[in-house]
Amino acid sequence: MADRLSPRDLAFLVQETATAPRHNATLDILEPGDSGFDYDAFLDLVADRLSFVPRYRQRIQVVPGRIANPVWIDDERFDLEYHARRSALPRPGNMAQLRDLTARILSRPLDRSRPLWEMYFIEGLEGGRIAILAKTHQALVDGLDTVDLGQILLDVSPEAKPLGADAWNPRRASARGLVFGAVRDTLMDVDTFTNTVDGARTSLGKRAGMIGRRVETVRGLLGVRRVVPDNPLLGDLSQQRIFVTADSSLEDYRTIRKAHGGTINDAILAVIAGGLRGWLMTRAESLVGLREISALVPVSVIDDDLEATALGSQIAPHFVQLPIAENSPVVRLHQVSYSFEKHQQVTRAVAANRLAGITGFAPTTFHAMGARVAAVQERHFQVSVTNVPGPQTLRYAAGAELVASYPVHPLLPGHGLAIGITSYAGKVMIGINADRDLIPDAEVLGQCISEALLELLDASNGGREQAPRGRRRSETKRETDQ
Repeated sequence: MADRLSPRDLAFLVQETATAPRHNATLDILEPGDSGFDYDAFLDLVADRLSFVPRYRQRIQVVPGRIANPVWIDDERFDLEYHARRSALPRPGNMAQLRDLTARILSRPLDRSRPLWEMYFIEGLEGGRIAILAKTHQALVDGLDTVDLGQILLDVSPEAKPLGADAWNPRRASARGLVFGAVRDTLMDVDTFTNTVDGARTSLGKRAGMIGRRVETVRGLLGVRRVVPDNPLLGDLSQQRIFVTADSSLEDYRTIRKAHGGTINDAILAVIAGGLRGWLMTRAESLVGLREISALVPVSVIDDDLEATALGSQIAPHFVQLPIAENSPVVRLHQVSYSFEKHQQVTRAVAANRLAGITGFAPTTFHAMGARVAAVQERHFQVSVTNVPGPQTLRYAAGAELVASYPVHPLLPGHGLAIGITSYAGKVMIGINADRDLIPDAEVLGQCISEALLELLDASNGGREQAPRGRRRSETKRETDQ
């Protein structure tokens, strides 16, 4: 039976537009030291690990007549140097220049005629460091059949450990074979027939959406006013992005947890809420009508009703109302904690140390899975915030030490902001992806998030504020303590 796209994966392709490309990304910064890690070594490393993710050498092929969902087939013209590219900044390149380059690369969609991923080996950073920007389509990584390539590029020790590149020989696929396989699978497998029907509905839905957008365009030309969402995070996307990073110490969040209870995840979300509040105030936005921001926070859970993944857990949506109108940072923290306390009563969240202990650098895969969850729930929230705990011991790429890793979540139609967070080796690193037209001051948001952390940390070091009656979190450490 052919390896066909599921209805969800097909939806990621069908719903993709020039203003909302559906790819995840990760920006890693490495310190080569004396390892000799250069572009050639990078190519060797990627070639050595590709056999563990065979889909990275496959492309999507539409079945003639569209009588079944598209299939994954081997790319006969696969060119590693096309996908693993070399780039550079003017020496000595700083973080601002690296973020600008990242934003430009994020703005471009992937070539659908080839395997849906790219990696950029970026040289010229100050201090002799290099960066690797990895970009993968949402249809490529599902955590079940395929993990993110970035997860298996990193080792636990600086000694390079070649795993042995395979002698790959692509299998040819003919139009006749594709049609025959589609007919056979549809007749013999109920799931294939159901998926084909679902795929056709998705395509019809896109056509209806395109007609709707054309109607809106005509209405605009005729002078009919379009209703604009009364929220600075929502609106029509442009084709350009802004990427912002923020760094902090994991120990600061542990200090907050020790002072006020809850989990590190609670503290991080409270800081994000404080950052959004501060950012809105710099814009002179009134908080009278906007007291909360609805955030989607994908959570890794153990739930027998959900499909298991290759990583041993599932990603479920959890909605949190970020209390941006609340002045007290501690009260904001307790309100976020209360939301997760209710969530804990209906799901069994996976402990952070279990996620961090998964082989390789699993945050890249979990961020991809979190983005898939957000895509399904896009109409029910205003901003997605995905926090993934990573290993607290160092990781290496062919001897080069990983010093930072910033997740980049895709923007969904109508959503101007997405936030990804990864903790690693005692650090908490935030990647902010924003639309350049909707949120041109995304850099200010990054600064406000850092200031919100200092505000909550000061309240933790200088004495505890009391939570409202009935919402005092227990000091008992939860199983999901991250």
